[in-house]
Amino acid sequence: MRAKPSALPNTFDNPSPARDYLIHMEIPEFTCLCPLTGQPDFARLLLDYIPERKCLELKSLKLYVWSFRNQGAFHEAVTNRILDDLVGATRPRFMRLCAKFYVRGGIFTTVVAEHRKKGWNAGSALDSLRFEPSSNTNQ
Repeated sequence: MRAKPSALPNTFDNPSPARDYLIHMEIPEFTCLCPLTGQPDFARLLLDYIPERKCLELKSLKLYVWSFRNQGAFHEAVTNRILDDLVGATRPRFMRLCAKFYVRGGIFTTVVAEHRKKGWNAGSALDSLRFEPSSNTNQ
């Protein structure tokens, strides 16, 4: 059976809901289409979140990201939509999505969108948000 794009990612129960811990994901093969020209836009997505009750299941996240491949969207709109969808699926304490779009017309675009649960205090959990690049395809 062939995999198909998915409208929303699946989740699973957080194994340590009493603890603030950071989950970092790098998604190097994001694609969507320019809504004006129809040409492909390529980006590397960096997702950081501190879960509350739910965590993102990786295969379904991959299929969710794949669902944007044939959709036209401005960089700002698609970044915020993805963050809204992932926050809606997981209801995290904190989530940040950094979308680093590859050069188009001589311009690199980076869009960062963030969610913080009302009343949640970051403490030291966000100190580890600085990660070294994990591959040679990073910008």
